[in-house]
Amino acid sequence: MRITLESEYALRIVTALAQRTEIVDAKTLSDDTCVTLRFTLKILHKLVLSGIVKSYKGVKGGYKLVKAPENITFKNIIELIDGPIVISRCLESGESCALNIDKASCIYHHIFDKISLDVARQLSDITIKDIIDKKCSR
Repeated sequence: MRITLESEYALRIVTALAQRTEIVDAKTLSDDTCVTLRFTLKILHKLVLSGIVKSYKGVKGGYKLVKAPENITFKNIIELIDGPIVISRCLESGESCALNIDKASCIYHHIFDKISLDVARQLSDITIKDIIDKKCSR
């Protein structure tokens, strides 16, 4: 499993929004996060559709976080952008086992499932507020 660059950028953008109380335009977010404007707009669109961010139109328009930073986890953002957290394609729905055996009896499937659940649980424990408050260990 690899977290995509888009997920990393989305985490940066959400963190930047969480550090502000006012509406912020996409160009400012792009500059603050070192994410291209085009990519910033693509990510903001997904964040708006998910209900994490609200968009405001007009001359003084822009974006604002509507969900509390303590209620937004790394897992929320990564799954929004990349889909479910799985370390093996066999865990994805619809995928068959490369060994041509039943997933329920495959030892690898069970091991990969446990690891995926552990990673997802750890990502659920980290919130955007933790990042702002620098409560994450290095």
